[in-house]
Amino acid sequence: MAFTETERNPLSSLEQWEDDLLVRYPEPEHKAKEEYRNYDNPGRDTVREFYRLNHTYQTYDFVQQKRAEFLKFDKKEIPVWGAMEFLNTLVDDSDPDIELDQLQHLLQTAEAIRADGHPDWFVLTGFLHDMGKVLCLFGEPQWAVVGDTFPVGCAHSDRIVYPEFFQNNPDSKDKRYNTKYGVYEPNCGLRNVTMSWGHDEYLYHITKDHLPEPALYMIRYHSFYAQHRENAYDHLMDDHDREMFKWVNKFNPYDLYSKSPVTPVVSELKPYYEDLIAKYLPATIRL
Repeated sequence: MAFTETERNPLSSLEQWEDDLLVRYPEPEHKAKEEYRNYDNPGRDTVREFYRLNHTYQTYDFVQQKRAEFLKFDKKEIPVWGAMEFLNTLVDDSDPDIELDQLQHLLQTAEAIRADGHPDWFVLTGFLHDMGKVLCLFGEPQWAVVGDTFPVGCAHSDRIVYPEFFQNNPDSKDKRYNTKYGVYEPNCGLRNVTMSWGHDEYLYHITKDHLPEPALYMIRYHSFYAQHRENAYDHLMDDHDREMFKWVNKFNPYDLYSKSPVTPVVSELKPYYEDLIAKYLPATIRL
């Protein structure tokens, strides 16, 4: 399937999606909206266009195709820190809130977790959680890398952001996929549910043999806002999922609210994170 440049990159920066999250999920302290991006301008239209594409093309069959293509891990072999530097080439300085690159965002997230005294695997999860965005460097359109995630193969919840765009998704008219349970059974557990394709699912498969289960839930479902903020898919979850989602809920404030104008000193932090990576992950990972 060929995509136009607009379809590949409806956002001028991957950070625009994260900025939009801050608008939709403001800090508990209720910071004034004007302190975040004002989306009453074309930038908002850009985010809407991103979700129009995402909701149109993220079908059950599309996800199966992407899993078959990328879960072979035959694109590149690289050290984890090298993958972070690789990821950094993706973003520009168009973030209107704080001029942070991806590595700095990940370090800020991880350092906030470390400052609160959480286990080292939790700190490492904060550092790694967006590494799956390297998918963009293999020619993937942004709508297939970032964005809120949701189950495919069953009816789309009206509590997913911009649900009106699902009317263009072929699955919404397919009787196999447009009912409440679709291809699934009630309370079958998320391990049996196929999620929309993106950096969360990709990184989960990279790390699933190396990190504790709570970390894997954080990685796999940190963009699943329709559930951990809206509880829209309780009917697919089992008791184990509900227990693990306590960790997802614990993680997300660090991801959303750890941005700070004080930039991390990468050279000072690098030895700590390289040691932490070596404790849990192999010397190189396959992408």
